[in-house]
Amino acid sequence: MVDFDALNAIIAPEAEAMGLALVRVAFFGGDSDPTLQVMAERPDTRQLTIEDCADLSRRISEKLDALEEAGKDPIEGAYRLEVSSPGIDRPLTRMADFADWAGHEAKVTLKEKRDGRQRFNGTLLGLDGENVMILDKEEVEHKLPFDDIETAKLVLTDKLIAATVPLSIEGADEMEEEGQD
Repeated sequence: MVDFDALNAIIAPEAEAMGLALVRVAFFGGDSDPTLQVMAERPDTRQLTIEDCADLSRRISEKLDALEEAGKDPIEGAYRLEVSSPGIDRPLTRMADFADWAGHEAKVTLKEKRDGRQRFNGTLLGLDGENVMILDKEEVEHKLPFDDIETAKLVLTDKLIAATVPLSIEGADEMEEEGQD
């Protein structure tokens, strides 16, 4: 069993020391490929460079290695560490994410059914107190308590692509040319 509160308490300060915001800490892959996934971003750009990923990965590895040597490893057994940006069709994990991405399409899954439904797809309308507001495809507005949300993520649309500007497109032409051979 992974103690996510302990992991967040270890990882968040490392991200913050680099000026990054922690988006998600997850553990998946079961026994066959256990993976600790860390997603972070620069608050001003909502992106992460490859250098940021490498630096954060080193910081987290050093911290976790030191805890393991001290006999206080928060994760039992071997695992792979994966550090990345949340990507364009990012998970929505913080209340602010739902306000920040209002106007964009999202998929929201609740922990338990509400009004006979567990999944809601539609346009994010933002927040109403502690509730996430979403307008479904039938133009019905739903008020979903943030604490009842199991998972949520943006849907890749042309509007989302247009709203997400890459940090740099330098070298993109060379990469495209290399792939065409």
